[in-house]
Amino acid sequence: MEILLSNLDWQLKGYWPFVPIKEKSMETGQQLHGVTSWIPATVPGGVHYDLYRAGLIENPYIGMDSLKCEWVENRWWMYRTTFTIPSLEPGRKVELIFEGLDYEAMIYVNDCLLAEHKGMYEACKVDITEVGKKENKLVVLFKGVPQEMGQIGFTSRTSTQKSRFNYKWDFSTRLVNIGFWKDVKLKIKEDIEIADIYIHSDIADNQGIICINGAIERRCEEFSTLKVKVFEPEEGACIYDNTVQIGEKQQFSEDIRINQPELWYPNGSGMQPLYTIKLMAEVNGKETPLCSKKIGIRSLSYALNERGQKDALPYTFVINGRKTYIKGVNITPIDHIYGNVTREQYTYLIDCAVNANVNMIRVWGGGLIEKEWLYELCDEKGILIWQEFIQSSSGIDNNPSTDPQFLQLLKVNSIAAIKEKRNHVSLTVWSGGNELMEAPDTPCGYDNPNIAMLKELVERYDPVRMFLPTSASGPRQFLSFDKGVSHDVHGSWRYEGNPKHYRMYKASDNLFHSEFGMDGTSNIKSLRKILPESALYPTPMSGNPYWQHHGEWWGTYGRDTQMFGPISDLSLFTQCSQYMQAEGLRFIIESDRRRKYQNSGCIVWQLNEPWPNASCTNLVDYFGDAKPAYYEVKRTYAEIHVSMEYQKLDYSLGELFSENIFLHNSTEAFEGSILARVRNLDGSTVLVKSYEGCFNENSCTNAGKLEFSIENVSNVFFVELKAVKEDTLVSETVYLFALQKEHLFEDLKHSRANVELRELHSSINDRGDIEKTFCIRNTGKETAVQAGIEMMEDGTWMLADDNYVFLFPEEEKRIKVQVRRKRAGTFLSTENLPEGYPFDINFQAVWLGSVKP
Repeated sequence: MEILLSNLDWQLKGYWPFVPIKEKSMETGQQLHGVTSWIPATVPGGVHYDLYRAGLIENPYIGMDSLKCEWVENRWWMYRTTFTIPSLEPGRKVELIFEGLDYEAMIYVNDCLLAEHKGMYEACKVDITEVGKKENKLVVLFKGVPQEMGQIGFTSRTSTQKSRFNYKWDFSTRLVNIGFWKDVKLKIKEDIEIADIYIHSDIADNQGIICINGAIERRCEEFSTLKVKVFEPEEGACIYDNTVQIGEKQQFSEDIRINQPELWYPNGSGMQPLYTIKLMAEVNGKETPLCSKKIGIRSLSYALNERGQKDALPYTFVINGRKTYIKGVNITPIDHIYGNVTREQYTYLIDCAVNANVNMIRVWGGGLIEKEWLYELCDEKGILIWQEFIQSSSGIDNNPSTDPQFLQLLKVNSIAAIKEKRNHVSLTVWSGGNELMEAPDTPCGYDNPNIAMLKELVERYDPVRMFLPTSASGPRQFLSFDKGVSHDVHGSWRYEGNPKHYRMYKASDNLFHSEFGMDGTSNIKSLRKILPESALYPTPMSGNPYWQHHGEWWGTYGRDTQMFGPISDLSLFTQCSQYMQAEGLRFIIESDRRRKYQNSGCIVWQLNEPWPNASCTNLVDYFGDAKPAYYEVKRTYAEIHVSMEYQKLDYSLGELFSENIFLHNSTEAFEGSILARVRNLDGSTVLVKSYEGCFNENSCTNAGKLEFSIENVSNVFFVELKAVKEDTLVSETVYLFALQKEHLFEDLKHSRANVELRELHSSINDRGDIEKTFCIRNTGKETAVQAGIEMMEDGTWMLADDNYVFLFPEEEKRIKVQVRRKRAGTFLSTENLPEGYPFDINFQAVWLGSVKP
């Protein structure tokens, strides 16, 4: 039996280091007091959030206030509560379970020091059978935070298994979490318990196979049998019920065959049925439940890339016998204070991925081995997981530590992570960490002692999954113009300029692109929350300390003024910056997808951010608002997508425009057509050309060349592509080009578009979310670029089926949105609406060149 202790009344108090151990002054004998009084605490949670609620620090996410609370990590923090142990049978053992301590803690029960623990990912279990009473006092003392590397430092000198991003990374500030980041429980030991469990699935001879291996722990002789039951998805009927033999070492195994199984597929490829596995002990004729797990049935294998190098690793993921092109996003932790993050925040994060046609997330090695919520949601929604161990590059050197003490700590925490996550069908590949290199631009291999140890652990505890030495995995770390050396690569993270950006990615022969990104500012509504009024203007990062504090690496002012000319209005600046972020990302993804299975996938850096940046490479900002780049990625990741290869954005009158058009198809083969139209800024048509053909299954097809002489076009002109299948529009893509070589898109700043918004339908779904359908129509004289819908209030999250689109004069499009109530933790909780409070939302139409109030 387990009793949750997290929901008890907890209190928190700060001390100078070592003071709680000494208690009294050696010189005077006086009581040594804390630096704070006792304040209410949240468990799970983090010290910073409790201090903020008590009024002892400012919101560290606003302005530069995070600098004012760096003292917090240099204090020791004591939590206390009381708990009750229920009446027990004689001989029954009792233990406390701390599922996640962050980071180094001393545990006292009834004033007795019972344990000391170090590490985030190995649960701390403390036997309190001897000291426990009916009423008990529990005190947990956290020793501040350990010294550790941020983004810049020496990987070879890392000494902890603590998340590193909050020691300062390019997308975060320095705000190092302290406290319980997972639940605290009281466990009454049962006579029979599952000590270990490993469940995985496969397919053979048209049957589903569920393999179960495990061990039991028992303290009674009356135990007779262990039973395994399998239930159909959606809490269906029991389809398997069998008694399992227990071996001499209390181990068991069972291979279960399921006829005509419902197969689990990644998002976009099929459904995600989950079977329920229940293990039951039979004692004196009575069944006692021991364990319940959900598992999807699917086969998983890895294949070499088409026309790949012989020495390359297999980067093609094969699910249920079918190659699956990876359309991924990297994720960071949701918040610096990750203990307070709610399940609803995880749900929204994974729903953002699903809505964007993503089928894989990479759980980055500088972040977390995430909470179980994330893996459960990925099982349910078909999101494959690339899981990294907690190691990352540091810039000065990137070689993983081989210090014996560190390797032992890494080993213990990694075993705990493998055993906790291996039963999830969504888990697809392990990696030794992020950007680990033995030399500049040279990723570590399996011969590195650190990596070799992790490889052996994965092979021992989860042998059905691939282990990659690191990401990227070589032989070069970064995207290169050199041929044959870009296997799994990273880069770049910025717009490389016109025409370099286009020629660079067009020429790449990488086999897998596990990290790349593009920077863009946050929405103006978000900027107004985090920057003071005096900083609300367009600027280089070096031109304002508040902008620099919220995104130092990711200033786009120079790029955007080069593309659009001088910009003085903040609304216009955000629109221009966000357009270039979307443009740059789209081209990279399309370039990778055009070489399908020569390149087996791409993973955008990054979906989210753990604190609010003024500008960054994220698609969705800290507050949950999606940037235009999010919807560009959604369109580009669609199962059917029409694209055009091009080498630059600027053309001259009389120049020959000659570029290939492609149809990316992740579905079955079909006969269809593509209509290409060249249009001016006023929407007038210059040229129309059509392409007919058969578009092959699970492939990319060259549909033909769009070729014309640049004549009779406006300074800014468009190529519009529409793909049609059985008289239905299945994909639409618009590209923007210009005649001038400087300030290419300057004409868009003074847009004569006018987008009007009209609500067509509104309803509330079963979850209580508002669903609306809008019509946006351009009644202006020029094409609206990045035309979309935005919410004007806080308190809700919004996802749309499409947004931020091109809208030609007199053209209209329908957009469906789903709006849900924010139920967030940490500092974002200030935006939560009270339960029962009606959330009426006001929307506005926006486009590049419009002025946002």
